[in-house]
Amino acid sequence: MPDRSVVIASANGLHARPASLFVQAVAASGLAVELTRGDKTLNASSILGLISLGLQHGDEVTLHAEGDNADAVLDDLAGFLGTDHDA
Repeated sequence: MPDRSVVIASANGLHARPASLFVQAVAASGLAVELTRGDKTLNASSILGLISLGLQHGDEVTLHAEGDNADAVLDDLAGFLGTDHDA
């Protein structure tokens, strides 16, 4: 299973708007994507799960995916998290 580690770049963390956009991107990928922070792993298409992590600027997470084009999907999702959506 490919994975990517990425640091949250948004100045205000992954609050509702960027979390919603991220979840939409995960859903559009058609792949099962997991996000891990510390010892917590969740389905990355769950907005409630994602927000419950309270991801802040500078937090490191790992993305995991399985399926066709998993590497490209993870690159795109990592790029999303690595961009400041509050700028």
